[in-house]
Amino acid sequence: MSSPLVAIDNLTICFGDKTAVDGISLTIGEGETLGLVGESGSGKSLTSLALLRLLPASAKISGSIRFAGEDLLALPEEAMRRRRGREIAMIFQEPMTALNPVMPIGRQIAEAVEAHHPELSRAEVRERVVEAMHGVALPSPEKRYDDYPHQFSGGQRQRILIAMAIVNRPRLLIADEPTTALDVTVQAQILKLLRTLGEQHNLAMLFISHDLAVVSEIASRVAVMQRGHIVEEAAARELFLHPAHPYTKKLLASAPSMTTDRTQPLATLA
Repeated sequence: MSSPLVAIDNLTICFGDKTAVDGISLTIGEGETLGLVGESGSGKSLTSLALLRLLPASAKISGSIRFAGEDLLALPEEAMRRRRGREIAMIFQEPMTALNPVMPIGRQIAEAVEAHHPELSRAEVRERVVEAMHGVALPSPEKRYDDYPHQFSGGQRQRILIAMAIVNRPRLLIADEPTTALDVTVQAQILKLLRTLGEQHNLAMLFISHDLAVVSEIASRVAVMQRGHIVEEAAARELFLHPAHPYTKKLLASAPSMTTDRTQPLATLA
């Protein structure tokens, strides 16, 4: 059996005397999508930021995070910087805060290429950017290269962030609540796009969300997080059909479905 692309072992994150993530262990294989679910404040986003080593200096981290056999927590900062955006990329939640409102979107995607490929000419960089924009189905990339974020819809801005993340063909994509601010129709389009990109490029994904319905559409395996702990992990179909942990059962019962009894209140997570 081949080694996983990502192996998180006994990861603990503390802020002062408060433990935010408590000894979690996870693996992600090449081309696999792992869903990480849980309510707000459970430690999901902190886990992803630890993977990229983007936590604030006040965070105390222990354990190990191995990527392609290399311990990321032990890497010098310069070596880690080379891996961010090139081998490990991230899609953030809010396109309008993640994108620079006064810079054309083509230039913003181009910066991601130039940071890791200084040897490319300006024409070659532009070619890569346009190819990435085509890859995420943005309309007329050649014509819209110099447009600004406000000239795009919410779904298109999310596609711009995805183009920025995949332009360097990373091996791992971290998607932190990438569909939260989108309506249901656009959500479905973005999920389909991410699935297609994963299949085309054998892209491993860590998909973070509190929305179980969204996770069920994209993840092959799901880990459930509560108060900094992984309380359950299983194949997606098994977890949604036969949840084992009481917290997972409550999470599922707290979300309405077509078969929900509307005469009864939804479950709470208290």
